[in-house]
Amino acid sequence: MAHHDGSPLYVSDPSPGLGDRVEVFARTAGTLGTRRVFVRSAPDGEPAFTEATVDRVTPSETWWRATLRVVNPECGYRFLLHTDAGPLWLSAAGLSRTEVTDAADFTLTAYPPPPAWAADAVIYQIFPDRFARSERPRGPLPSWARPAEWDDPIPYGRPHALQQIYGGDLWGVAERLDHIETLGANLVYLTPFFPARSNHRYDASTFDHVDPLLGGDEALKSLTAQAHARGMRVIGDITLNHSGDAHAWFVKARNDHASRERDFYYFDGDDYATFAGVKTLPKFDHRSAELRRRLDAVIARYPGEYGLDGWRVDVAQSAGRHGAVELNAQVATATRAALGDGRLLLAENQFDASAALRGDGWHGTMAYAGFARPVWSWLARERSTEFWGTPGPIPAYGGHDLAAVMRAYAARIPWRSHAHNLTLLDSHDTARFRSIAGRDHQHLGAALLFTLPGLPMVFAGDEVGVEGVHLEDGRRPFPWDPAAQDHGTHQLYRELIALRRGREALRRGGLRWLRAEQDVVLFERAAPGETLLIQVSRNAHAPMPAPAALAGLLGAPDLAPGEPMPADGPAFHIWETAR
Repeated sequence: MAHHDGSPLYVSDPSPGLGDRVEVFARTAGTLGTRRVFVRSAPDGEPAFTEATVDRVTPSETWWRATLRVVNPECGYRFLLHTDAGPLWLSAAGLSRTEVTDAADFTLTAYPPPPAWAADAVIYQIFPDRFARSERPRGPLPSWARPAEWDDPIPYGRPHALQQIYGGDLWGVAERLDHIETLGANLVYLTPFFPARSNHRYDASTFDHVDPLLGGDEALKSLTAQAHARGMRVIGDITLNHSGDAHAWFVKARNDHASRERDFYYFDGDDYATFAGVKTLPKFDHRSAELRRRLDAVIARYPGEYGLDGWRVDVAQSAGRHGAVELNAQVATATRAALGDGRLLLAENQFDASAALRGDGWHGTMAYAGFARPVWSWLARERSTEFWGTPGPIPAYGGHDLAAVMRAYAARIPWRSHAHNLTLLDSHDTARFRSIAGRDHQHLGAALLFTLPGLPMVFAGDEVGVEGVHLEDGRRPFPWDPAAQDHGTHQLYRELIALRRGREALRRGGLRWLRAEQDVVLFERAAPGETLLIQVSRNAHAPMPAPAALAGLLGAPDLAPGEPMPADGPAFHIWETAR
């Protein structure tokens, strides 16, 4: 009935500066009977209403235009529609007859934007020990490590599972860049590469150099250089919430109560605060200026000296938080400042990340709550209890629930942050989506992943059908034997990624939900000059008439206006509207 979002089709400048004037557009259906439109904003906290003018009229819609001046770093606004049925408010939460809180306002931010290249990114996540093993010689394994052959099963749920080392390294990643490039991904995300005492390396023993087991400093420098030569980028992974208990800072803090490092952690006598009660993961105390200085130096050093293009921050929702200490926002803004412009800063967050995504901290967060969890809930065939620690089985959603959850989370953050959230079906921290959803539904999930807003991420192996029923089991080594790969899934991922990278509407376009029922969702992605429709069907359903002349993509049929759209399922179809 009425729509607006923060994409270029509706906002003349999605990244304005302070004092800039920005044109905003709203579209209203002719059946709504809209007579006048106002934009309400609150510069310096003072309510202001600007009347919109008619920009253009189509046979079915009216487009309204108004001008906003960005007075404050965050400019919230909403539309007031005078219609035949009475006044209606249009906010990021949708249309409402009653007033809604300011939390639902559309938001423009005048903070420096993410790097321009980020919107074009397709992310490929690599767990270095499990991706590719080079033939380069390596020294003896440390005493904590337990060697495994590449085809050995993951010993998940058993003692020492986190010490099982398969021997993947960064030289191996560089040797397999052809695979990543052929897939179409252009941003490699490495889980931690620092020395540690586990295969996941989130228990860093130092931030000073790259783990020799992974090839050391030269391997990382070579990898980033080779990736850059192909037009690809690389980001690393760092913990700002904790270190490992073998970290030199923590060892000194325990042994020397008078040391500066003692203030880096929360000590209570000989006891100390930890992440999730794990004693090998002592928690950082960000009240220490020296700790912040050292961490900021690490954040800046690896892009400067090793060629990284940014970072993903582990367990970011907890960094700087402990009891009465609340420094999470300061951690985000300080890290952003240390990283500098032109580099990407993403963060892990399992929940509502809206407070951290106003525009001056993380560029985006991992959209577990706003993307992965609703997709699992709609498409899971196996109602597993492997659901990010939530007690009980995966809930059963209909398509209307999927859309409602996604809209609710998106409504709480600026569009620019929403568009730079990392979207995912699974990761190194989950079971494999394929094991939860099955092959056909994995393909539906991939269609959602590559056509909805956000920076889509593929966990290495998803594209060839790797499975895993548990977090640890999901970290199986990559099956380089072609006989062990699902080539049909690989081809589908390649086609969807190519479509995304080739279509402005999928990379930077707005989102409008057109249909959301139990077994089907239909949505529009639109940018100036290009509009795509995407229908994802979990099961067969009643057809709906094509809303316009539609040209099929990726095998979808061409349709005339009013012709029934496909009603089969599980299936997805993608069209471009006729210009």
